[in-house]
Amino acid sequence: MADSSGNKNHAQLIWNIAELLRGNFRPHQYGSIILPFLVLRRLECVLETTREKVLKAVKELPKNADDAIKEKILSRAAGYKFHNATKWDLEKIKGDTDHLVENLNAYVSGFSANVRDVLIDKFKFLGLLEDLEKADLLYNVTDKFSQLDLHPKTVPNSEMGNIFEELIRKFAEASNETAGDHFTPRDVVSLLVDVLFLNDDDLLTKEGTVRTMYDPTAGTGGILSLAQERLHSLNPDAKLILFGQELNPEAYATCKADLLIKGQDPENIAFGNSLSEDGHEGKTFDYMGANPPYGVDWSKIKKDIEAEHEKQGYNGRFGPGLPRVSDGSLLFVLQMLSKMKDPTAEKGKGAGSRIAVVLNGSPLFTGGAGNGESEIRRHVLENDYLEAIISLPDQLFYNTGISTYIWILTNRKAKERKGKVQLINGSALFTPMRKSLGNKRKEISSEQRKEICRTLGQFEESPISKIFNSKAFGYRRITVERPLLDEKGKPVLSTKSKTKGKPLPNPELRDTENVPLTEDVEEYFRREVLPHVSDAYIDTEKVDDKDGEIGVVGYEINFNRYFYQFTPPRKIEDVRKEVREKERAILKLLEEIGA
Repeated sequence: MADSSGNKNHAQLIWNIAELLRGNFRPHQYGSIILPFLVLRRLECVLETTREKVLKAVKELPKNADDAIKEKILSRAAGYKFHNATKWDLEKIKGDTDHLVENLNAYVSGFSANVRDVLIDKFKFLGLLEDLEKADLLYNVTDKFSQLDLHPKTVPNSEMGNIFEELIRKFAEASNETAGDHFTPRDVVSLLVDVLFLNDDDLLTKEGTVRTMYDPTAGTGGILSLAQERLHSLNPDAKLILFGQELNPEAYATCKADLLIKGQDPENIAFGNSLSEDGHEGKTFDYMGANPPYGVDWSKIKKDIEAEHEKQGYNGRFGPGLPRVSDGSLLFVLQMLSKMKDPTAEKGKGAGSRIAVVLNGSPLFTGGAGNGESEIRRHVLENDYLEAIISLPDQLFYNTGISTYIWILTNRKAKERKGKVQLINGSALFTPMRKSLGNKRKEISSEQRKEICRTLGQFEESPISKIFNSKAFGYRRITVERPLLDEKGKPVLSTKSKTKGKPLPNPELRDTENVPLTEDVEEYFRREVLPHVSDAYIDTEKVDDKDGEIGVVGYEINFNRYFYQFTPPRKIEDVRKEVREKERAILKLLEEIGA
């Protein structure tokens, strides 16, 4: 999924502008200066053809109209959901070198409120002007950007997204920051979008179809943007309305600017932490896609999350349970599950939802029976939300080389998939990159993406596909006790009223057993425990809170276990031969050093 030569050329031109800042600014500041100028120039190019029409509309504005009405009139004249009400552009501004800051200030302040939110409130653009002017660089930067042709006819929206991605990666790399916090590589996003839309014939073929899509960790908007592009390429008559939320101000600003340019409603992108301050409370969506940060610590919002969990329970988002504070990945899964549409709603008012989320390995198995992570997995599996999990190759991301997984969740499973979960091993489906980008040394080609989608769509067993009953991942953890013995080797009996006459357990010999949910506990105990410890017994007082049965229910998905391939040990003669060869090589090297 390499960028086109045009993308690279534009990204390199813009990177060259960033080089002007060297010496006056630190590398970690480059992005905060260049990106807002890039957004400004892009918006300027988009509005170029309707500038005169907007200026005419400014003169004809009703005097008594409030600001909201005026904004609607001017945006309508511009032909977009944003506008600029001034005479300025970068070319005119650079012609008056004595008033650069003043005129740029007026130009940016003349945009509609949604653009001011991006440039002024989040990018802090006006403060940057003063900094550039003090460094005697404002004219040079303005001049260079005024010469960039970023008109949509020259640089389509899809290419503009690639340019954003390339630049953010380069800026992060230059300052040793974490590029992957704000966007996901396009090959991974492409796969996520493909599995999200898979088999939705209505969306892909019917004229006038309208769907909604949401990303609670939108970053710079890569998942949302690519979803819109992919849908448009498959069915130009379908419409995807995008929603999202982002915590990082610059990533939020970039995402919102991107949607502005693409004709989406920028108010659909909320600012803030979607877990503690849900910007789309009460809304539901047809599709959801996300790549939440891995291993994110949520201690800063712990109080808010725990309050909702305790007070609202299953009426809120976090009823099933809370993961450990050191990793909030599964909180985002619960956030998305809470925004699924009702699959039983009347036709035309909702028919369920589909979710694709990229997670690391921890959410598959971390947390034993009764713990928060296990309870969340239990909620997902017992409600039959999990359709499939796809393991991805390692070294796919810019900021980490760890293995990752795409979880596909839905409340509208096909009939043949009900009660089933498909695991797909895509870890070997990658193409080595000729040049690594940070930790990214592998990518998923379009053919490999198609192979994964075919495997998912066919829903059959194969070397890379396994199908399980949802209960196959569950177990019941029972507590196995053995009696406390006196000096004569006889059981010590309890004297307490409730347990009087019963043997006291020996805490030093206490153990637990995980009994698969598909097996009878007593039968398992007789077969697996009693032959080894004949005096053992099950603590029947410890029962599960939800089903009242003996033991505590847990769920885990040990992905590697299901695709483990035994590699026979090498023949001893082959090992000896290799050792002798190594010894000869070492001796030869030592002789050369001695000589």
